Amino acid sequence: MKLLRTIKYFSCFILAISALSLAGCNLPAWATTTPTLNVTQAYQTVEARLTEAISRTPTVSPTQPRATGTPGEPAAPPTQGNETATQDTAQTPSVSCDQALPGVPIDVTIPDDTRLQPGEEFTKTWRLQNAGTCSWTSDYTLVWFSGEQLGAALSVPMSGNTAPGQSLDLSVEMKAPDSEGTYQSWWKLRNPSGVLFGIGPNSDSAFWVRIVAEGTPMTTGTPTITETAGPTITPTPGIQVSGSATLQFGDLYDLDHNEVNIGGEDLTYDEFDQNHKLVPIDKTEMSIFGPNQPSLSDCQNMNLISDPISVDNLVGNYICYRTNMALPGWMFINSLDPETGLLNIEIFTWLIP
Repeated sequence: MKLLRTIKYFSCFILAISALSLAGCNLPAWATTTPTLNVTQAYQTVEARLTEAISRTPTVSPTQPRATGTPGEPAAPPTQGNETATQDTAQTPSVSCDQALPGVPIDVTIPDDTRLQPGEEFTKTWRLQNAGTCSWTSDYTLVWFSGEQLGAALSVPMSGNTAPGQSLDLSVEMKAPDSEGTYQSWWKLRNPSGVLFGIGPNSDSAFWVRIVAEGTPMTTGTPTITETAGPTITPTPGIQVSGSATLQFGDLYDLDHNEVNIGGEDLTYDEFDQNHKLVPIDKTEMSIFGPNQPSLSDCQNMNLISDPISVDNLVGNYICYRTNMALPGWMFINSLDPETGLLNIEIFTWLIP
């Protein structure tokens, strides 16, 4: 408004100057003695006032968008060019082909710590649910993983076709050992490619049967026929690999091939809170055994876990393990340099058919 008033006054002033200029030709002689108005100076004065008024007038861009949104919240920034606002979408957890969950109940027969007579035969049945995306066919098998075999077959083929979401009862014929005690046997599933899987959040945990053999050994009414025969030959497990290695911080170690940083490793050696630790990876499990060398049965019957193991005070001790290929074995801690962290170990991995 101030700008408009300035322009209006300027226009009137120009008209007045023009009128005086025209009238000057007819003024009486006495009027010519009046000082004349400097027109150039007047124009300059008006131009200066006009420029000052314009500089004080705020400018408004007609193309500037107005801020919108909820009062008290910052307005969303305008999009530029051809950019299109996108909305973040939640990531859906992926489901793998082979996954299993415990059924309801998982122990259809022989719940944990069932009392049986030594030598008693029984049928163990688990109920599992197919939680993956692939159907379980007869090419899938139930396999003995570790612990006591309890007279069972090493593997039992699945029957029928179990679609994703369905449950299946898996049965194995077993026999309690002849000696009293508590016995536990761990089992897993195997797909047609030979890959083992189980239950749990990552489908890598074995399921088991645990019995207590006590009392008088089972006898039958049929007379026992003694036959003269040679000694029973127990197959000796083969050796997958044995040897020694020296590890430094950050090394990845393969227990199945006694190799460092070549891929397919079972553990990593690192330092945490000033402690030197072996950290199982990729389904490998370990536990401290002690100063005496363990047997195959010792390592198979141990409760192995996937927690890191500090080796600072384990020089001269053995560790039992099960590799990511489900092979049992032991590790001996030869030496540990506290200054450099160099760890020297010896391993022995059995080959189980």
